[in-house]
Amino acid sequence: MKQLSYKTLKESGYTGYVLESAPEKVLQFGEGNFLRAFTNYWFDVSNEKAGFNGKCVLVQPIAAGLADLINAQEGLYTLYLRGSENGQRVDRKRVISSVSRCLNPYTEEGFAAMMQVAESDDLQYVVSNTTEAGIVYDPACGPDDVPCSSFPGKLTQVLYRRWKAGKGRLVILSCELIDNNGKELLRCVNSYIDQWQLEEGFKAYVNNDCLFCSTLVDRIVPGRIRDEKEVARLEAENGYHDVLIDVGEVFGVWNIEGPEWLDKQLPFRAAGLNCPVVPDVTPYKKRKVRILNGAHTGFVLGAYLAGFNIVRDAVQNDTVLNFMNKMLYDEVIPTLPLDRDDLMNFAAAVQDRFNNPFVNHELMSISLNSTSKWRARNLPSFTEYVNLTGKLPACLAMSFAAYIAFYSNDIQALTDKGLVCRRPNGDEYTVSDDRWALEFYWAHRADKAEELVHAVMTNKDMWGEDLTQIPGFEKQTVLNLNKIRSEGALAAYQSCL
Repeated sequence: MKQLSYKTLKESGYTGYVLESAPEKVLQFGEGNFLRAFTNYWFDVSNEKAGFNGKCVLVQPIAAGLADLINAQEGLYTLYLRGSENGQRVDRKRVISSVSRCLNPYTEEGFAAMMQVAESDDLQYVVSNTTEAGIVYDPACGPDDVPCSSFPGKLTQVLYRRWKAGKGRLVILSCELIDNNGKELLRCVNSYIDQWQLEEGFKAYVNNDCLFCSTLVDRIVPGRIRDEKEVARLEAENGYHDVLIDVGEVFGVWNIEGPEWLDKQLPFRAAGLNCPVVPDVTPYKKRKVRILNGAHTGFVLGAYLAGFNIVRDAVQNDTVLNFMNKMLYDEVIPTLPLDRDDLMNFAAAVQDRFNNPFVNHELMSISLNSTSKWRARNLPSFTEYVNLTGKLPACLAMSFAAYIAFYSNDIQALTDKGLVCRRPNGDEYTVSDDRWALEFYWAHRADKAEELVHAVMTNKDMWGEDLTQIPGFEKQTVLNLNKIRSEGALAAYQSCL
């Protein structure tokens, strides 16, 4: 079977949208599954629906990357967006043609090509997703490195070459999963400008002309299909061999922090994509953490004790689903500073996302480091609800008891891998968390419910505060923990409804 290319695609009878040639308007640092299922999809739809007429030049951020594979397929690859939408199973295929080529800057030829793109009149945007560790200032980088080892160093080299060539501003869209990613990237670039003693005019260009945007990305991307039979079936249907098949969920949102003019310049809204330009992405980060991530941490620990193993099966149980929805709609959403309709729509999408028929999201993988997760994702909603209403939020309070139950249920051993417990059906499971947290529960394994709850709630290393100071919370947690242990987690969840 022939490998995917523009010629092979035509021979296969593909009838979808394809753009074979266009100006290279985007320089993208990162060529992995996420960006190819996210930003390159965004620009591909913008080419079709909004007349963007632009290609993305990809740059592999590390020496070992996908440049050769991407170039062998002329930038083409097949993307499947799969999931549940309004309760209906969705499986959409699209050949992405927004990528022109991929550069390896760790070769002299690739570095020179990257610098040629930097000088291009067509270039408008820089996009990046170089992992959470990518936006780091490394003082070992120098201006003459080919290339700088750090991404901010490479970007400084690109911007400097562009400024020296007298070219216009760029909009930098940072997609790394850290707070204020655009601002942090700009800080690193300024550090290199100072370290390398570059001109004040260049510094003014970077800080006044170019726009560094903090953004918030949200799409689950499982990436490649691991089932060889499934790959063979899809390739037989497609009529070509594709080594870069990518898979993402249907849901996707890209919040971009920027001025009003950027909303008009970007092609995404005209293309009908969920990509709002907002003055501040902070409330949207809070929305994602409190609703999407908070829902996970809020129900999965009790659901696992109740015998469920994956998210989809758990939310297909009426009790678990109703518990999660009451927690989100009645206890979390009232504490968030965004339009209620926006929050309700986001929460409604969560149910579809958790019910994705194509993703077996294991509850145990979500349970990792639940101490810090409950503190970051659920505790703020809990305390703000208490401050707002003067009452305890029933479901969030129960989720806290479920957290304690998960970490203390029939403890068997403390090993190098974690705390070995046993759930009511007899299955052993290993709790993974910071070592000090696991040692705490091991030390308190013989405590009665009242003693354990008091020890947990007064541990300021866990919560940053003494939770027993919240009126009624300690007493309610003891009641909830005893109910989970005596009647089971499902019955405990049901008691909140």
